[in-house]
Amino acid sequence: MQLELTEHQRLTKDAARKFAAQHLAPFAAGWDKKEEFPAQALQKLGEAGFLAMLVPEDEGGTGAGAVAYALAIMELAEGCPATTVTMSVTNMVADVISRFGTPEQKQRYLPKFADGSFLCASFSLSEPGAGSDAAGLKARADQDGDDYVLNGEKAWVSHGEEASLYLIMAQVDQGGGKLKPTAFLVERGAKGLSVGRREEKMGLRASHTCGLVLDGLRVPKTAILGGEGNGLKVALTALDGGRIGVGAQAIGIARAALQASLKYAKDRQTFGKAIGEFQAIQWKLANMATELDAATLLVLRAAEMREKKQPCTKEAAMAKLFATDAAYRVCNEAVQIHGGYGYIGEFPVERHFRDVRVTQIYEGANEIQRIVIARAVLS
Repeated sequence: MQLELTEHQRLTKDAARKFAAQHLAPFAAGWDKKEEFPAQALQKLGEAGFLAMLVPEDEGGTGAGAVAYALAIMELAEGCPATTVTMSVTNMVADVISRFGTPEQKQRYLPKFADGSFLCASFSLSEPGAGSDAAGLKARADQDGDDYVLNGEKAWVSHGEEASLYLIMAQVDQGGGKLKPTAFLVERGAKGLSVGRREEKMGLRASHTCGLVLDGLRVPKTAILGGEGNGLKVALTALDGGRIGVGAQAIGIARAALQASLKYAKDRQTFGKAIGEFQAIQWKLANMATELDAATLLVLRAAEMREKKQPCTKEAAMAKLFATDAAYRVCNEAVQIHGGYGYIGEFPVERHFRDVRVTQIYEGANEIQRIVIARAVLS
């Protein structure tokens, strides 16, 4: 693994840090409190090329690569992790369109991610009764001439209310009752597609999560991404990249918590000196910094492998597992360092603790990551 960043990667990292400082960090607490979707900030992110980082330049993207993408998410998540949920999922959808799309699909959609025409895209795999069990989907897509008619419900759809494009998984009967997941690209406003209830969430409240209802949703055969019956392959490829993104997001949240803790440890006085002079606090800070460095290296290793088109399912799972568990511990310790102040909304670590919790759950719960890793090492 190349430990030194390229000039392009450094420039991307610096641009993301400046964007976060100017457009995200000053507003993140307010967006969280009001549960306000940061549409203007996302529009600016798109115009700056951050929503098509994994799409090659000759397909209309920025071609930044997976390493620069992970670095950007870390910086942006330090400013507002809810915004990076939308950024991450949108890049994930654009990436699989680039990998599996027909020339017509690429030409129709990819430039819109790069120029800000699309505010965001949603990835709709989970259902009320099927999350980790992707083969257990109940949503159906029945062929009717040259069209498919989709019926069912989808759950846990990030920014489902605001998305310009949806990647929706549904089962197709390939004969003899044999059902196989298939990926469909559905544009906003399609007849038969409606948004369900918005969930009330613990954290990441500026990123809206809702369900989708598919009620006679008719789409042409040209809406299939990756071929009929290949939805699981599309989903797993997307999730490998998505897990790297979630690991990077968790690191960004934890970095913000660590920085807040360092400042508090220097400023807070007790027994006549700053609490940072006490060994109990110093050891917490040392452990927090060490775990974050280790998590960063695991995420960047997985990102580099993906950028080189090497198989990285195990490494992406390891990165997601370790980074999100470590970030949770860092944010938990940040609250502890702040004492009672860490439990109230006036201090940012309360929000960081709420925001980081879900990173251990989405893009595959960490229990699933352990299964993926165990299967890989046993084989």
